[in-house]
Amino acid sequence: LVVAGETVMRLAEQYRVPILPIDSEHSAIFQCLIGERSALRRLIVTCSGGSLRDLPIEALKDVTPEQALKHPQWTMGAKITIDSSTLVNKGFEVIEARWLFDIEPSKIKVVIHPQSIVHSMVEFTDGSVKAQLGSADMHTPISYALLYPDRAREPMEQFSILDYPTLTFAAPDRVKYPALDIAYECLERGGTAACTMNGSNEVAVAAFLAGKCRFTDITASIEYALSKAKFVAQPTLKDYEASNDESRALAAEYLKLK
Repeated sequence: LVVAGETVMRLAEQYRVPILPIDSEHSAIFQCLIGERSALRRLIVTCSGGSLRDLPIEALKDVTPEQALKHPQWTMGAKITIDSSTLVNKGFEVIEARWLFDIEPSKIKVVIHPQSIVHSMVEFTDGSVKAQLGSADMHTPISYALLYPDRAREPMEQFSILDYPTLTFAAPDRVKYPALDIAYECLERGGTAACTMNGSNEVAVAAFLAGKCRFTDITASIEYALSKAKFVAQPTLKDYEASNDESRALAAEYLKLK
């Protein structure tokens, strides 16, 4: 959906194939939309802020892989944990939400929610806001997609709201997290832009984890690739393949990996 969301959703509609989200944020939005017929005003996608949310921006250039891999809420693979710390992952989720729910990018808002209890929200035209809450446990959204429209039966209570007397929200720092705006820009450009972002990010994250570049070089590599890559407005699958290859080569070029 990040690389070729328009193509995927067009084919899904053509063949009448439902796409059920398993990411916690998109599952939350999906669950909030069940039974609703009214138009949306906006989607509010929450994010923890990642492992470096309390680190000042001037310290990011010296972040080690070990630091960045210590996510405060979720236990995930190394690559997605780094994506969480740069907010690249949240940018990708915005792109996915745009295609999954057929909504304009300007109507998707991201908020920092350190407790990771509210997994996302939907605001309707009458001002009502629905949210899906629960523990930071991927079993819930995955089982919901697998068993939809039914829900899994857990043997005991998994979540107590009394354990979380305070839930806080804040706007993300767009200077500290430039990848978020890059993702929005890729959505506005369309075509192969998001494919370029994805490919260059994968190379840069691998380089960072291997100790071959700084943390701040990740988003810098993405920006470099986007500035140099060939852009195709109406891509075919072959165009996406070529864009992916080119984006990886450009990131490697920027990072001097060759």
